[in-house]
Amino acid sequence: MAFAECSSSDDDLYRVPFEKMLGLLQFSTLLYYLHETNPDNGLVRDKTDPKAPVSIAAVGMALATIPVIVERGVIIREFAAKITRRRLRYLLRRPQGPEPNSSGYKGFFYHFLDIETGRRVWNCELSTIDSAFLFAGALTVATYFDRDTADEAEIREIAHALYARADWNWACNGGATLTHGWRPESGFIPHRWQGYDEGLLLYILGLGSPTHPLPPESFRAYCATYQWKSVYGRELLDCGPLFTHQFSHMWIDFRGIRDDFMRERGSDYFENSRQATYVQQEYAIRNPMGFKGYGEHCWGFTACDGPGWHTRVVDGVERQFFDYIARGAPFGPDDGTVAPWAVLASLPFAPEIVIPTVRHFARLDLGMAARYGFKPSFNQSFEVEDSPTGWWVTPYHFGIDQGPVALMIENYRSGLLWNIMRRCEPVLTGLRRAGFAGGWL
Repeated sequence: MAFAECSSSDDDLYRVPFEKMLGLLQFSTLLYYLHETNPDNGLVRDKTDPKAPVSIAAVGMALATIPVIVERGVIIREFAAKITRRRLRYLLRRPQGPEPNSSGYKGFFYHFLDIETGRRVWNCELSTIDSAFLFAGALTVATYFDRDTADEAEIREIAHALYARADWNWACNGGATLTHGWRPESGFIPHRWQGYDEGLLLYILGLGSPTHPLPPESFRAYCATYQWKSVYGRELLDCGPLFTHQFSHMWIDFRGIRDDFMRERGSDYFENSRQATYVQQEYAIRNPMGFKGYGEHCWGFTACDGPGWHTRVVDGVERQFFDYIARGAPFGPDDGTVAPWAVLASLPFAPEIVIPTVRHFARLDLGMAARYGFKPSFNQSFEVEDSPTGWWVTPYHFGIDQGPVALMIENYRSGLLWNIMRRCEPVLTGLRRAGFAGGWL
């Protein structure tokens, strides 16, 4: 495998074969994890703001992309192993404890860390879901680096140690379902992972733990809060933001494997994400709020940056605009902001509608051919005088947006991540304990 070479302007990219377009886009997206990483410790900046701290989820996604950059010829395997080992060593050595300035507690990590010290910043929460993305990345490299060398053996040892020390039962705080997290100042966050969302991965990893596994009852309690709906004539587990239908799928190939819930409905989670992708497109076609630009080839509503908390009158209609929030379809919130990265992350689910949409975005001067690829969000209803486009485009790229693009493009192109994780014993154990069966499992 290798990255395709293609022209350097968005206008040129619009005309090239889509496989070549994907090659350049994937490569430019992966550059985020090379350029925005502290070389001393391997910690990854949350976004392209020099004052931004580390996102622990972005670190996990950076780990997961390492097999891609090896297989695509960006870095040789031996050097990639050394980069991976250094990052994992640093994470394992970070202080864990109840102190407010530690890096984590009970094996989980705080959402945001200082990029130099690796310690908690912003009084943020100890995040179960962001820690899960870190663990998934660690298990990816532990499974991929399977050779009998000192570096690769140490990667496996450290990655499994990071994952094994997480106390999943503590994170339930006496309940059946997992909490969102914990703060040393106030204790557990009152919200729990229930109702269908990206928490699917969280439970599978918790169930697969070799040391503190969740009981199967925990997953059943999670599924008991699902809401099966009919939306635009499509039957699915509804969750508005598109990323919730993608993040677990970066690592796990859900095609043809079913738990009890999906078995009863003759579906699977991959098909569910396909239906959710079509719902997003249909919402944009219907465009019930009349935002500019929406249509068959302009959709993608998810957690993303926005123009800010503003109220404006646009074409005689008072509009409320938002900052960074989880936008969704068809029930909102919606302020006219579209996220190209979320469309690309649905490429394996529905390429027949994603590909023409990506080609449309390539014509909108969103930096597809620039470093890091597409700007992650834009809003054509929010005019900005000094913008090259005439409307708002986010000035930043985000670490947790880059991973889904790079990894789901690779899953579409080669199935690399899915094939790696089919060999990952904790994931296999978690799936089976959750009741998954059939297909490749």
